[in-house]
Amino acid sequence: MVHRRLFEDLKEHLLNKEYSIITGARQTGKSTILKQLETYCRQMEIPVVFLNLENKTILAEMNENPLNALKFIPEPGKKTVALVDEVQYLDDPSNFLKLLYDEHSGQIKVVATGSSAFYIDRQFKDSLAGRKKLFQLHTCSFDEYLLLSGKSDLSEEKKHLLKNANFKSTFIDYLRIEWESYMIYGGYPAIITEPDKQEKINRLKEIRDSFVKRDILEAGVVNETAFYNLFTILAGQTGNLVNVNELSSTLRIKNETVTNYLNVMQKCFYIALIKPYYRNLRKELVKMPKIFLLDTGLRNCLLNNFQPLAERTDKGELWENTVFRILADKSNVDGIQYWRTSGGNEVDFILSDIAEIKAVEVKYDKEHFKINK
Repeated sequence: MVHRRLFEDLKEHLLNKEYSIITGARQTGKSTILKQLETYCRQMEIPVVFLNLENKTILAEMNENPLNALKFIPEPGKKTVALVDEVQYLDDPSNFLKLLYDEHSGQIKVVATGSSAFYIDRQFKDSLAGRKKLFQLHTCSFDEYLLLSGKSDLSEEKKHLLKNANFKSTFIDYLRIEWESYMIYGGYPAIITEPDKQEKINRLKEIRDSFVKRDILEAGVVNETAFYNLFTILAGQTGNLVNVNELSSTLRIKNETVTNYLNVMQKCFYIALIKPYYRNLRKELVKMPKIFLLDTGLRNCLLNNFQPLAERTDKGELWENTVFRILADKSNVDGIQYWRTSGGNEVDFILSDIAEIKAVEVKYDKEHFKINK
């Protein structure tokens, strides 16, 4: 069984009084990781119960009274881990979690998955302050991609390459093939484990047309066509500045609507907007952000472009977006910025949430690097 990297963090947090809330885009594997936690708890003889709120009977019980959750505790007197899947289906999920925490945290530890609709609810932010820790589950990293696709030998080879700069690998061409596939089809688990390329594309289209649609309906988006058109434009502008005025003019919708849609896309974990790095915070807050998608497969699906890298005109942008995705796994997205001067000098990424600020410049072809000595 392949465990995502987040599994270890969640396992450690089981000992913490705070509730664990798992957020992330749809289809990233939140329910799967709950099932794996259930298996772990049973192996460790930790009392555990799995409450799937897609089950209408269980949902009705929880809505009737949050304390009904205590009836499902298998061993009264022992603290139980309650794994609550799709907590946003509750009429009042914030009250459900708050009541159980405030009155029965000695009996029950909740680990819950929640959609973006639940995550952006103000009541969730306000009423659960100090009672929960958020864990974000991205689509798979390249290491997780290799493990899920059954290529653990290449994962080990990659680790060896990173540790030994002078090491010459006989598997480097195989790693390049997998890296290109990861860039083109992305890191959704169901896409990784699907061997057929056309079926990968079909499943990505299902995510684009079905699961994204569910998110925007829950977020109250009225003009679905404008939302998808904006999403497609942004996919074609990865790594570029986001100019709300231009987007508003192009789509013939209000600036406020564009800003709202951008916010929805961020809260649904589809895009990230990174801010410029300035010593002067006031300047930083008024400059335009750069746009990146949090999964390159979804990006390519929006553009309907699954061509090999050698045939693509956007391979530089795709490469930069993939590097951003790697950095997002290693650093908080809020700690990734870019630097640009009025004279046109630019550094693609500034990592500012680490002890020593680092600059990262991204080029697909090494011939494009200009090193000043």
